[in-house]
Amino acid sequence: MTGRALLVAGTASDAGKTVVTTGICRALARRGISVAPYKAQNMSNNSMVVAGGAAGAAPGGCAEIGRAQWIQAVAAGAVPEPAMNPVLLKPGSDLRSHVVVMGEPAGALEAGEFASGREHLARAAFDALDDLRSRYDVVVCEGAGSAAEINLRVHDYVNMGLARRAGMPTLVVGDIDRGGVFASMAGTLALLSPEDQQLVRGFVVNRFRGDAGLLRPGLDELERRTGRPVLGVLPWLRGLWLDSEDSLALGARRFDDEAVEPGADVLTVAVVMLPRISNFTDVDALCLEPGVRVRYVDDPRALAGADAVVLPGTRATVGDLAWLRGRGLDGAIVEHAADGGAVLGICGGFQMLGREIRDPVGVEGPAGVRVPGLGLLDAVTEFGAGKVLGLPRGTALGVAASGYEIHHGRVTVGSGAGFLGGVRDGLVFGTMWHGALEGDGLRSAWLRAVAHARGRSIDVGNVGFAAARENRLDRLADLVDEHMDVDALLAMLDGGPALPTVRLTLEQPR
Repeated sequence: MTGRALLVAGTASDAGKTVVTTGICRALARRGISVAPYKAQNMSNNSMVVAGGAAGAAPGGCAEIGRAQWIQAVAAGAVPEPAMNPVLLKPGSDLRSHVVVMGEPAGALEAGEFASGREHLARAAFDALDDLRSRYDVVVCEGAGSAAEINLRVHDYVNMGLARRAGMPTLVVGDIDRGGVFASMAGTLALLSPEDQQLVRGFVVNRFRGDAGLLRPGLDELERRTGRPVLGVLPWLRGLWLDSEDSLALGARRFDDEAVEPGADVLTVAVVMLPRISNFTDVDALCLEPGVRVRYVDDPRALAGADAVVLPGTRATVGDLAWLRGRGLDGAIVEHAADGGAVLGICGGFQMLGREIRDPVGVEGPAGVRVPGLGLLDAVTEFGAGKVLGLPRGTALGVAASGYEIHHGRVTVGSGAGFLGGVRDGLVFGTMWHGALEGDGLRSAWLRAVAHARGRSIDVGNVGFAAARENRLDRLADLVDEHMDVDALLAMLDGGPALPTVRLTLEQPR
């Protein structure tokens, strides 16, 4: 028996597709429905390692999927797997993306091939969806960008092309916090072909603030003009960020000074906003610590007053290191370390802290490139063609630790103490493990080490990150249950009558 499926599409990137999909997954799972998330294609440098790989892979192997589908699987109570994100594009530059298919590296895609060079990717995506539908009652699919990417429609397998192929009812999500939500929803529908329009069964308004009664006239007019119901108006809720795929969501992670009691002793952590930042969720757990102020910086002056600097992962280590130098951040980081401040480099950020980075095979550009690092750690990185994926466990700072590895760089360490697959020299830490700070023990130990060196007394270790994540998922499902017509959504999965075609018009409201 084939399970039912739903597409959650959007009017634009960051309209709320990921959040709505995640909330629906948890809400359906709480009803006892076997549900799986799915996104045919991500374009994101925020990914996660999961157990297993493509068919025929060696037992015990690992695979790579988008971080958003990983958290959606957690919300659904399902085991994350490659079929939930069969195609992952990881931008290395504005013109080239590295391709991951069913969790494994599959070459690169140039900008000129984006429209026409993806037939094999579409086949992989369709096969993965068919597989999930054979094993789950409901598959909740997330679209990408806008549902009305009409320049890409002929080769589309992510939005309406996917919906058409699978006969999926589609929800269109719009972000009212940006303004223009009624025009964007009606315009999205009007730009679709009559055949695609038949699959759009309703709208969801996301991030609404204020009196819902003031919205009613607009909702009524939207329904009248389009013939589609608004199945929900989800309120804007402070702090409800998730493990998203898009760095546009970093704004929701900025520190809220109102959460700190006046006069409280806090640690300030500056996270460098690299242009090709990857796995930015590595610092999410720091954002939840009441004794920690996290800020995202791209200017050397913003490091003033920071107790610790985090250099996160990146999909373009050499290019982002050049950007760092071009902005003067390299010198500011070295000066910060010389003044007794802590520095934590994660994956690509760790590689930047070493003595040299070598690319003999051309992973990030021309083969044979060698560039000096910041020289804060005795380590040399050499890129290899094969990607390292892993789910390591170990100990550091006297506590158990775990994380995940995704990298081409192989690091050779000279002097210094070992630290999470990397090295430590005083308060300069380098690790190849993503996600390690999600471990409550390791995070607390690192923060205490930084605080002790800075002569600070802060309250840490009282936040359980895994429990906080579960609470956020349940809050999101509560919002869906309270503000969306979930019964109508379930009925929508069984199809329905033909709906009117909507065309662009200058008709005045009645």
